[in-house]
Amino acid sequence: MKFNQIFLLSFLILFTSCNSQKRKINGLSFVASSEAINDKHTTPVVKASANYVSLMPFGFIRDLASPEVRYNSSRQWFGETKKGVKQYAESFKKLGIKFMIKPQIWVWRGEFTGYIEMKTEDEWKLLESSYSKFILEYAAAAEEVKADILCIGTELEKFVMNRPEYWNSLILKIKKVYSGKLTYAANWDEFKRVPFWNQLDYIGVDAYFPLSEEKTPSVEAFEQGWKPHKATIKEIHDKFDKPILFTEFGYRSINFTGKEPWSSHRVSGEVNLKAQENATQAIYNQFWKEDWFAGGFLWKWFHDHEKVGGEDNNRFTPQNKPTEKLIQKLYAQ
Repeated sequence: MKFNQIFLLSFLILFTSCNSQKRKINGLSFVASSEAINDKHTTPVVKASANYVSLMPFGFIRDLASPEVRYNSSRQWFGETKKGVKQYAESFKKLGIKFMIKPQIWVWRGEFTGYIEMKTEDEWKLLESSYSKFILEYAAAAEEVKADILCIGTELEKFVMNRPEYWNSLILKIKKVYSGKLTYAANWDEFKRVPFWNQLDYIGVDAYFPLSEEKTPSVEAFEQGWKPHKATIKEIHDKFDKPILFTEFGYRSINFTGKEPWSSHRVSGEVNLKAQENATQAIYNQFWKEDWFAGGFLWKWFHDHEKVGGEDNNRFTPQNKPTEKLIQKLYAQ
């Protein structure tokens, strides 16, 4: 092979690799608030080197056996409503930041949505009707604001597994309303069993996999913990030939953050900034260079940047912690 051919081949490989990195979704899960947002709220997102945000309007269910989804209520925060999510979307669009609209369900007292399950066929039918109205209204809103991605549900395992025919028909209805990319946010222990991945554009995973039982695992220890989970994730990608999207990922700045990363129990103290930083570096090392991985949305980012997070905070947000600077660096690569 001649020198100029070798040089051209090397350039194309490098260009493709760099282009692949640029195409990653470097996202933040932007939490809904009680007010409209402006430059004060969006500038820190730009500074964090994010190119995507997840916008999350909410519907509410009274309990795990209730079939009615209530939404767009005057009692909700502005950012949780259709009007609010559209205002947020337009604010980010002006800055060139893309967005996923991710309507979510909140069960009273914070019970896990994966356990939503009806007791009778009539109640299932009522839930299906109510959920369809909820998601199709936001599908129409997503089309109106030209959302890049629509997430059709978040961590609804029993609903999905009990009613597969409903979900197949719902996806067809959504596609008549919304023309962008579709995903579903499966919980970390649910994604292997979702029956409709072949109808969506991304395999969505809320990536709270248990990785380590150490108090402060090193980056290497976190990466070692990823090995079996990564192999399973890759198997599901290969089965459906769809890119993997971490619809949520993130770690609390707390001791033992890798043991049960999904845990949001309000404990005080035990702040561990290094554990959060190491876990974030490890997930980036393991996934962001893989061509079958689309990217992800860090959980979670609040609008009033100056007043949240900080070095005494043990919650998920990276704001005003060392992990914020790390994300800024990683997302800028």
